[in-house]
Amino acid sequence: METKKNMEEQSRPEVKAKIFAIAMMMATAIALLGSTASFASCTAKDDHPAGQYQQATFIPQAPDYNDAAMWVTADGDTDDKGADIFYVVSTWEEDWDQIVNGQIVKCHYADVWNPEHRGRMSDLEINKVAAYMSPGNRFYAPFYRHTTMEAWMTQNEDTIMDRTRLSMGDVCAAFDHFQAHRDTSRPLIIAGFSQGGLAVVELLKHIDDETYSQLAAAYVLGYKVTNADMAQCNHIRPAEGETDTGVTICYNTVKDVKYVIPVISASDICINPVNWQTDATPATLHDTITVAVAPSHHVLVVSGYSGSEYAAYKGFLNVGDIHSCEPWLYSECLAKNINVRAKEWRKLHQPTVTRIQERQRSEGQIL
Repeated sequence: METKKNMEEQSRPEVKAKIFAIAMMMATAIALLGSTASFASCTAKDDHPAGQYQQATFIPQAPDYNDAAMWVTADGDTDDKGADIFYVVSTWEEDWDQIVNGQIVKCHYADVWNPEHRGRMSDLEINKVAAYMSPGNRFYAPFYRHTTMEAWMTQNEDTIMDRTRLSMGDVCAAFDHFQAHRDTSRPLIIAGFSQGGLAVVELLKHIDDETYSQLAAAYVLGYKVTNADMAQCNHIRPAEGETDTGVTICYNTVKDVKYVIPVISASDICINPVNWQTDATPATLHDTITVAVAPSHHVLVVSGYSGSEYAAYKGFLNVGDIHSCEPWLYSECLAKNINVRAKEWRKLHQPTVTRIQERQRSEGQIL
């Protein structure tokens, strides 16, 4: 796995094809998410880019995505036949205090310039996700000012919507930088867990049709996709099977439907990542775990699996839901499916040598 590279070098033609180089167990810091409300986040301006405070709340300095320190990357595409994966990390910070002008103020966001914050994002999640997503692909994950746990624990849609505008603005800025520097003839994968899943939904609303045409698939892991989201954005098309492209994969895992958390897993779509069915057909994972979609609630119900390795978080998460398992329990299925959909995208979108030659002949470029 390669380390971070200077993003400014990515515009050079000889580097562009190989620009970025980069995840299983979560600890008690657990990712959290957002609301069903429509976010204007990707167009929100950062009015406090230099690390300021507003109404006794500290806003960390904005990321500079030209700086290699703002990225974790891995290049596992040895034959130039894989996909470019843009991954959005979940939530790893709680509210923290900052002293400003002698006053202690709260901060509701991760600080991307704080090495400890970056370390939690990279060491506890991003690097481990990259370990199974990057083989055969190029993996890119930005650090961003993700919203802290306290917003999600309010379970208040307005609070979540308000605070995540800044976070989603960072993600969209990072994606635009990534998109401007990557080889857009390659298939695109967008993926994220928890708050990162919210970011995937918002990115699908943010991208234009040309960028959407490059999308092999989007993976919303441990977050919801609602009818309101789909009505707002024609780029969100629910996956119907294992090989369709330009689609959104979404799932949330619970032991029983009574453990659905409205601000996280009250989704209107779901697909089983083990058998790629959207109905209640059960699938067996790791020989002993049964996974099936509950069509009435659009979640995965598992049996034969306790999820005990994921500690309950303040009575809110992992208390019947198994939220923290989402990127890890199905990692082998996800890794395989990313490669399947990338190959299908290439079949559909990349012209064969014969078609290229025919076009060149018609344009008089070859005899």
